[in-house]
Amino acid sequence: MGAKTFDRGVGVVIGLVAGGAAALLWFVVAAGTPTAGEMPSQGLVLGMWRVLYDLAAPTPRIILGAVALAFLFAAGIAMLERGTSSKARRSLNQRTTPLSAGIVMARTRGVFAGAVTVTVLVPAHNEEASIFATLSSLLAQSHRPERVVVVADNCTDGTVDIARSLGVEIFESRRNTFKKAGALNQILKVLLPGQGDNDLIMVLDADTRLDDGFLEAAVRRFTSDRALMAVGGLFYGEEGSGLLGQFQRNEYIRYSRDIRRRRGHVFVLTGTASLFRPVALRTVAESRGDTIPGASGEVYDTAALTEDNELTIALKSLGALIISPSECTVVTEVMPTVRTLWVQRLRWQRGALENIGAYGVSPSTFRYWAQQLGLGYSVIALSAFLLLVLVTLLAIDSWVWFPFWLGLGLVFIAERVVSVWAGGLRARLLALTLFPELIFDVFLDVVYVKGIIDITLGRQAQWGHVVNSAPHDELRRVA
Repeated sequence: MGAKTFDRGVGVVIGLVAGGAAALLWFVVAAGTPTAGEMPSQGLVLGMWRVLYDLAAPTPRIILGAVALAFLFAAGIAMLERGTSSKARRSLNQRTTPLSAGIVMARTRGVFAGAVTVTVLVPAHNEEASIFATLSSLLAQSHRPERVVVVADNCTDGTVDIARSLGVEIFESRRNTFKKAGALNQILKVLLPGQGDNDLIMVLDADTRLDDGFLEAAVRRFTSDRALMAVGGLFYGEEGSGLLGQFQRNEYIRYSRDIRRRRGHVFVLTGTASLFRPVALRTVAESRGDTIPGASGEVYDTAALTEDNELTIALKSLGALIISPSECTVVTEVMPTVRTLWVQRLRWQRGALENIGAYGVSPSTFRYWAQQLGLGYSVIALSAFLLLVLVTLLAIDSWVWFPFWLGLGLVFIAERVVSVWAGGLRARLLALTLFPELIFDVFLDVVYVKGIIDITLGRQAQWGHVVNSAPHDELRRVA
């Protein structure tokens, strides 16, 4: 389907499909008739609302059916994703998949394009609090980049002065009103024409610190695989910001763990730190307005709220091979307040919805549609679970232990703890308590629903930007 196929309707489609699936499950469960010896108990909520409840565990038939459905759904998505990826790699269609492995390998066979070089672009808007640490981690890499350019976008603080004191190049955007994407488009129009096949362009956020060895591992991957078009980083949250910061660190740890288990097959090339072959970025720019959405000649779609997610879908749509190796890790900022976290996550959610709405349903985007539908269904499931727990507690006269659900809960807690084990003691203890993270999940669900409502009603989206005050010790070091 063409660009803007769904537009504002993407929220309606996801809401209807997820809600329909939940309603179908409810109907199937409610349609069952208990036997005479299995009649549910009765209770009163607040002394006036009569409810029926059943303290028995689900029958083996229902349990096995639920497990089978979940397995078939997950297996189906995985098989379709693998098939789509394999087909894209083998494709020789120059118009629709010009970045497929088959085309790239045929074009570069027997050609030596020189040694691999790395040019790093650091887009920054009033980042004096973090730019010093970001550039320091970059310049201390075991594989030092050949060129570092800070792309200063409408900066009114000390960002440019700090960057200049470290000896890197400065590129200041001109009359840019399109945030990070617009500033990067300006520098890429200047930079890309002079880049060769073995040159690499890295985009590194100004609030991100590279772990040592990141560039060395990434360059090694590009050197050993001529078909590889992009490498993304696995990100972890910085220390600080109390309990709210730990929620985010646990979330990032789980995401990185999932990518490791997928052997680097990434959902999104994170905007925190990603490297690209110039031919990939040039092909994206040339394809915009034709086979993919966006303005012709621009690498980044300035209409997208989440430019990194949109660029990932663009590359995948063009057949590109992209990964996030386990050796390429970074530390990025966490949102310090509930308000800033709300703004960040609402932008992410709204951007993800707009991206799949713009690209429509295709083999390359099916995984993203399934992800959004899964989120929608999980919102309904968690809300219904918490509501039913509350109603049951209000309806029964005395505390009742539910062995089956207690056992299932213990398995769930164990999985939560194991999935953040690499985060240390604080991460494990937070996961062990369960309910605080459930509250955080409810917060994210509210953000999801807000994103669905906003895009459906056509409300103006906000990009959002968090400006932190610069630490005094950093400023003294560059004074």
